[in-house]
Amino acid sequence: QVQLLESGGGLVQAGGSLRLSCAASGNIFSINNMGWYRQAPGKQRELVAVIRRGGSTNYADSVKGRFTISRDYAKNTVYLQMNSLKPEDTAVYYCTLVAGNLRDYWGQGTQVTVSS
Repeated sequence: QVQLLESGGGLVQAGGSLRLSCAASGNIFSINNMGWYRQAPGKQRELVAVIRRGGSTNYADSVKGRFTISRDYAKNTVYLQMNSLKPEDTAVYYCTLVAGNLRDYWGQGTQVTVSS
């Protein structure tokens, strides 16, 4: 079993920054992708950013230039640096991991609230 532990969410004013972390533990033999999704109230869950095993990344258009995803392979940890936050970034942010056997795992979510 794989567990994902997220941290770093909170309340911040518009224009501020937050850094989310997600540490994976358990029976991890190999990891393909790690990433972040978010879900705002009344909206569908959406991809925010993903980083693949080789280091390539993809971002939602809405966060390009403001968010940066990175990964510590030794610690099985993924980070999301969020700058220039906007009220529309308010959501529950979920960490996700796709293992080498293509099974996916999800964290419990961490709340990010951006006040105007």
